[in-house]
Amino acid sequence: MAEYRTSAHAKYAIKCHLVWITKYRYKVLRGAVAERAQDPIRQTCQMRDVVVRGAVAADHMHMLVSAPPHLAPSKLAHYVKGRLSRRLQYEFSHLRKRYWGRHLWARGYICATMGAVNERTVREYIESQKWDEGVEGFQVIAPESP
Repeated sequence: MAEYRTSAHAKYAIKCHLVWITKYRYKVLRGAVAERAQDPIRQTCQMRDVVVRGAVAADHMHMLVSAPPHLAPSKLAHYVKGRLSRRLQYEFSHLRKRYWGRHLWARGYICATMGAVNERTVREYIESQKWDEGVEGFQVIAPESP
C-alpha cells in the first residue's frame, strides 16, 4: 500500500524518478563538489514540501521525489537544476572556468513516474471492464444520469 501524504484538500502519493546530466557529460561532480551538491537540493525541496532521496554520480544526478500535486515535475527539475548550478558555480571557481556560459547542466531531464501499482495491473483492470462493441481503446463506464 502506498504511503499517502496530505495537503489541505488532497491526499496523494505522487513519486517521480528524475535524472539529469552535466553539460557535455563532464565528470565534475566529484569530491567537494559532490558533497556540496546535497545541501542546495535538500533546501530547494524542503521549501516546496518535496520529500527526496538522491544520488550524485560524477556526470549525472538521480532523485526520487514525492511532490505535492500542484508542483509539476518540470518545475521541480527547473528549480533544483537552477539553484544547484548557481550555488556550485559560485562556490567552485573551476566550474565557472569550465562552464563559461554559466550552464552546468545539459538541457532537459528524464522523469519516470513511480506508482503503487504497475502499468500491467492498471491495463488489466481497464480491459476487464464491460466494453461496448466497436469501441476502440476508450470506454465511458459511468451510466448517464436521468
